[in-house]
Amino acid sequence: MTAESTTSPAPEGPPREVSAGTAGVVAPPPLIYAIPLVAGLLLNHWHPVRVLPVGAAAPVGIACVLLGLVGLPAILAFRRAQTSPMPWRPTTALVTTGPYRFTRNPMYVSFTLFYAGVGFWANALWPFVLFPVVIVVMQIGVIAREEAYLERVFGEEYRAYRRRVRRWL
Repeated sequence: MTAESTTSPAPEGPPREVSAGTAGVVAPPPLIYAIPLVAGLLLNHWHPVRVLPVGAAAPVGIACVLLGLVGLPAILAFRRAQTSPMPWRPTTALVTTGPYRFTRNPMYVSFTLFYAGVGFWANALWPFVLFPVVIVVMQIGVIAREEAYLERVFGEEYRAYRRRVRRWL
């Protein structure tokens, strides 16, 4: 996500509608990932179904979680640009540096890798069964709204960035 200057204070929580000052995401992205992940882990507790051979689960899970740390440089890029990484707040700069040179959504790539890593580490199929719901909600309720917002705010600068850089990877 990136930015718009504003003199009004940022809202305390995520709004439910798209407004001129924010993207209007349906919920905080970490919550969109966390709820199905926890639900999948609970389902696995009651009805375990393995996704990997026992010896492979932890190494694959740990590797995905570590790869998920790509989100940290993305947050730092937002801090350097002096804009909020929280999509329910107005943005003040179009961030195109750091991991944003390679993907328009490095934080969401990070959340996805972390989600997969926890699912693999727990060796639980259920989080992966619920994962398509995460992707649909993220695409419709977050990413599409953010992209429309950024295009309204930054116009051609954002459109040029969108043409240069892929949404995911």
